Amino acid sequence: MRTGYSIGLCALAVVLLASGCASTPEELRDPRDPWESVNRGVYKFNTDFDNAFMKPIAKGYQAVTPEPVDRGVTNFFGNLADVDSAVNNLLQFKLARAGSDVGRVIVNSTVGILGFVDVASNMGIPSYKEDFGQTLGYWGIGSGPYLMLPILGPSSVRDTVGFAGDIVVDPLFNVRKNEIYWGAIGLRAVDGRADLLTAESIFEEAAIDRYIFLRDAYLQRRDAQVNDSTLTGDAAPDIWDDEDVGPIGD
Repeated sequence: MRTGYSIGLCALAVVLLASGCASTPEELRDPRDPWESVNRGVYKFNTDFDNAFMKPIAKGYQAVTPEPVDRGVTNFFGNLADVDSAVNNLLQFKLARAGSDVGRVIVNSTVGILGFVDVASNMGIPSYKEDFGQTLGYWGIGSGPYLMLPILGPSSVRDTVGFAGDIVVDPLFNVRKNEIYWGAIGLRAVDGRADLLTAESIFEEAAIDRYIFLRDAYLQRRDAQVNDSTLTGDAAPDIWDDEDVGPIGD
């Protein structure tokens, strides 16, 4: 079964640094992260995978891809993400936002040449990028324990369940030719990772325990998204892009 998911598969391209699998004393553990020991192990695996595969590929992609083409590819996948966002805004009865998402898709898919040009943003039509994890949160379902997914990166029990809905709504899920489908999934992952290369300095300046920095930043951001509020505190929002992908590693 295909497991394409717009947010999760972009996260494939941006898994992170790790400081190892050191355990945390029981009295110091965050109650939001009861599986910390396992999560740290997955985090280490993700970091090794990123350093060995995704980061070198992303650097090569960035080196050979002209900036206008790179930006166009990013815009194309952002346009697909607006479809998911429109559905989720409808499920949350945020009709104005849903209308904005639909308007973005129509404008960018036509005037913007299948989304390669983000005409909607130039027209002042906002992008919300809602997903099913946010929809579940809107209807009162708690995030549950923090969860570091292999390859896909930071998540929670609620957001992992939400993946199923995003898989179905993702326009790429309806592509029947496997070579086209997996080619698009791979391109989206590499493009997302390449777009985050320039943001590495933020994560490099993070606290010594970067696992905790990532966890706290992720959970804070997801809470802000569910509640339509603004990020506050020390978790720097600039390490995240508009597609809800995680911060990058070395």
